[in-house]
Amino acid sequence: MIGVDYVNTLKPKADTPCLSMRPREAALALGISERLLWEWTRRGLVPHVRIGGVVVYPTDALRDWLQKQAAVTSATDEKNFEKIPD
Repeated sequence: MIGVDYVNTLKPKADTPCLSMRPREAALALGISERLLWEWTRRGLVPHVRIGGVVVYPTDALRDWLQKQAAVTSATDEKNFEKIPD
């Protein structure tokens, strides 16, 4: 079709908040593979919601989860950090 911009028809409007992401989007946002995300989802390690037959990842819950993971990791790193003798 002439004059139809398919890319812009698929993007949400600027005033429409992104409440959740599909698996491909969530994996990309986290910087991990879709396969790893599916494994974490299957094991219940990452926040997700099933709506009908679709799995989505709530944006705010995913952001909070990631911050908690970062806090645990940095606390563990500090605990395991060995001081270099003077």
